[in-house]
Amino acid sequence: MIIKELKKQVWKANRDLIDYKLVTLTWGNVSGYDPESGLVVIKPSGVSYKEIKSEDMVVVDIKGNKVEGMLNPSSDTPIHLELYKAFHSITGIAHTHSDYATIFAQACQPIPCLGTTHADHFNGEVPLTRMMSEKEVIEDYEENTGRLVVERFERLDPLEIPAVLVAGHGPFTWGKTPSEAVSNSLALEKVAKTALGTLLLAKDEPAFPGYLLKKHFERKHGPGAYYGQKTKGDQK
Repeated sequence: MIIKELKKQVWKANRDLIDYKLVTLTWGNVSGYDPESGLVVIKPSGVSYKEIKSEDMVVVDIKGNKVEGMLNPSSDTPIHLELYKAFHSITGIAHTHSDYATIFAQACQPIPCLGTTHADHFNGEVPLTRMMSEKEVIEDYEENTGRLVVERFERLDPLEIPAVLVAGHGPFTWGKTPSEAVSNSLALEKVAKTALGTLLLAKDEPAFPGYLLKKHFERKHGPGAYYGQKTKGDQK
């Protein structure tokens, strides 16, 4: 991919965080990865979403060396790089401190799958990392945050559950494009909100049958998925 085009995609995805009301001030970021060149485009650190332009996006290599840009990359860049190195199927990552997902992260609780709305997007509960140790914080806070996420997904498929809650911190989501990563952030926030409301109304966590979870996830994402419209190449 031409890096100029990826910068436009990442800029647009960062602006979408505002439209979806997923960010406050400068709390969050979106990045995009081009596997061909090994380059990552990410929002500059601490710059207002309303002020940034596509040319302000910062380009780094997979080791974190700045390749292009006048501004400093997001302080969360090492987290993004760890995920790109571990999850080879993704090329977009979004991080927010959206209200409801962050509530679960700060409560150190995963988001349980309580209904079909959740199952349409995530194949099971949205997982929570362990709390980072003091040693890990001192040694390399951001890089170790990324490693916590990778550790939590050791036995999980990142495309089936494209989201995580970092304990005491907030949510990260990802996808096959920067735009998809942001869409997953929006879905996560809505799922977190409805889960919290459900848990407030129900005395005990309501049981949601595994067969309903399987049906709803697979009809959108499984090999025989039939939700939505086929592309022209798939139509017969």
